[in-house]
Amino acid sequence: MGNNKSSAVSKEILEDLKLSTKFSETEITQWYENFQKSCPSGRITPAEFESIYSRFFPDSDAQTYAQHVFRSFDTNDDGTLDFKEYIIALHLTSTGKTIRKLEWAFSLFDVDKNGYITKSEVAEICSAIFKLIPKDKQAELPNDENTPQKRADKLWKFFDKKDNERVAEGEFIKGVMENEDALRLIQYEPSAK
Repeated sequence: MGNNKSSAVSKEILEDLKLSTKFSETEITQWYENFQKSCPSGRITPAEFESIYSRFFPDSDAQTYAQHVFRSFDTNDDGTLDFKEYIIALHLTSTGKTIRKLEWAFSLFDVDKNGYITKSEVAEICSAIFKLIPKDKQAELPNDENTPQKRADKLWKFFDKKDNERVAEGEFIKGVMENEDALRLIQYEPSAK
């Protein structure tokens, strides 16, 4: 791998990111320069990530959700995000293909990283997503989605599982792709009004 203190992204990382994202060499290089300025150590800590993430949700409590997002992208479990992990996270959450986004969403919901999702994990992530929704928008939600638990229950029903069963990645992707409501429930995107 490249030297973290270097002012240029290594050719190996650059080529890898060009292949695995839709970003151009110029974009990746620009992101790298900004990353180095913001994170001279070459790594983003959970606290730094939460701070960055909260800027996207100024009217909400994004801390819990940001912690889960961070965990899902810290692929080597070292407690930090390096440049490559950061760019892949950026790509998947902004422009990635639907199937890749759903693979990432599965890893987000798989809190204990055992390869399956339980109803309690769905409830935990639904609760974190709910905190992203500003209070005034929460009041406008349908009655069967106006609490984190109701949202978790509704989402769980799409997988056709009993409360004590678990969902594998393929089942998760299939369940979400086959139902627009499920896709809406696994995310929150602020309206651009």
